[in-house]
Amino acid sequence: MAVIISRFPQRIVPSGRLELKNRMDRTRDKMAIMFLLLLKLPAMETTSGKVLEETYHKWIQYRDDCIRMIDNEPLPQDGLFCNRTFDRYACWPDAPAGSLINISCPFYLPWYDKVSRGVVRQRCGSDGLWELEDNGHVWRDKSECEEEKEVTSQEMWFKKMMVSFRTLYTVGYSLSLFTLVTALIILLSIRKLHCTRNYIHANLFLSFILRAVSVIIKDTMLERHWGRDIMKPTDVSEMLSHQAAIGCRIAQVLMQYCVLANHYWFFGEAIYLYSVLIASVLIDSNKYLPYICLGWGTPLLFVIPWMVMKLLKENKECWAVNENMNYWWIIRSPILFASLINFLIFLKILKVILSKLRANNQSEYPGYKVRLAKATLTLIPLFGIHEIIFIFATDEQTSGFLRYFKIFFTLSLNSFQGFLVAVLYCYSNKEVRTELKRKLRTWRLEAEIVCCGQ
Repeated sequence: MAVIISRFPQRIVPSGRLELKNRMDRTRDKMAIMFLLLLKLPAMETTSGKVLEETYHKWIQYRDDCIRMIDNEPLPQDGLFCNRTFDRYACWPDAPAGSLINISCPFYLPWYDKVSRGVVRQRCGSDGLWELEDNGHVWRDKSECEEEKEVTSQEMWFKKMMVSFRTLYTVGYSLSLFTLVTALIILLSIRKLHCTRNYIHANLFLSFILRAVSVIIKDTMLERHWGRDIMKPTDVSEMLSHQAAIGCRIAQVLMQYCVLANHYWFFGEAIYLYSVLIASVLIDSNKYLPYICLGWGTPLLFVIPWMVMKLLKENKECWAVNENMNYWWIIRSPILFASLINFLIFLKILKVILSKLRANNQSEYPGYKVRLAKATLTLIPLFGIHEIIFIFATDEQTSGFLRYFKIFFTLSLNSFQGFLVAVLYCYSNKEVRTELKRKLRTWRLEAEIVCCGQ
C-alpha cells in the first residue's frame, strides 16, 4: 500500500529561529548537509562558495520547519505506525505500518527547480519501524531527487576541463616566475645595463612576478577556503564565517592590483617606445619617476574604489563572484582603456618601422618582411596586444565554445607571457648577452687568480 503524504508543504514561509534542545544535533546536522553539498556541487570555487552558503541557509529553514511539524502535529489515535523524523535529508511524518511514504523532494537542493515534481520514498515496516537496508541504514529511494545523468556528465566534463585549464596556467605562471626572477636579477646586477629602458623592463618583469605569485596565492586561498575536508563540526562554521574569508579576500585584492599594475607597465612600455620613436611624452628632469607613478600608482585609483564597493555592496565569500557587473567595470574599464591605447601605439610604431624600412630601400630585399614580422611579434607580448582580441567579448556576452576558447586563450597567453617577455627582452637581447658574457669572463678570471694565488 502506497500512501502519499501532503501535510508537509514544499515551501514554508521562513519563521523565527528555533532553539534546538541539543547543541550536538546542530553540529551533526551541519556536517550531514555539508557532506551532501560537497559531493554534489561543482568544483569551481568561485561559484560553489555562494551556492554552498545559500543551500545551507535553505536547509536550516527546511530543518526548522520540520522540527516545528514534529513538535506540533498531533499523534495518530490508533494503530501501529513509524514515528515522524528528520533524517537530515528529508522530513518524514508518521506513517502507518506496512506503507510506502512519498514526500516531495526537499526544496533546499540546489537543483530543486529540475526535480520539483519528484518524490523521495521510505517504507514503514509491518513492525512499525522504518525499513532498513542490509548495511543497517534506513532504506530510502531518492532517485527522483537526483540530478539528471546528462547534466552530471556535462558537469564532470566541465570540471575536468577547468582542472586542465588550471594546470595549464599554473605551469605557465611557474615557468614565467622562474625566468622572470632570473632576468630581473641580471638586469639589476649588471651596472652597465642600468638605463631608463631597462628600468622599465625591470619593473615590467616585477609586475609579471607579482601577478604570477598573486594568482597562485589566490588559487591556494580559494582552495583552502572551499576545498577543506570536514573532519569535525567546527570546520563547517569556520568555512561559512566571514573571518575565514578574510585571507582569500586580501588575496583577491592583491591579485586585482597586480593584474592592473601589469597592464599599466605594458602601457608604460608602449609610451616609452612611442616617446623614443615618435614624440616626447612623459619626459621631465627625472625620466623614470613618471613611469613609476603610472605603473604602480594608477592601479590604486581603481582597486581601492572596487574594494570599497565590494565591502559595502557585495561582501560575500572571497569576492570572486561578480553579481553586479557595474562594480566589476571599475577594474575592467582601466584595463580596456590601456589595451586600446597600447594597440593604437602598436599600429603607429609599426607604421614608423615600415616607413623607415622603405626609406632605407630595404623593402627590395627578401629580409624586409622578416624584419617587419620580427618587430611585430616582439612588440605583441611587450604591449599585451593579445588582450585586444577579446576586448569586446566580455564574460557575460560569451557562452558555449566561444567562452571556453576565450578562457583557454586568455589563461594560456597570460600565464606564458612573462616567459616570452623575459626571453625576448633579456635572454635574447644582444646588449644583455654581451654584458653577461663579459661579466662571466671577469668572474672566471678572478676565480683563476684566486686559485693561482693559493
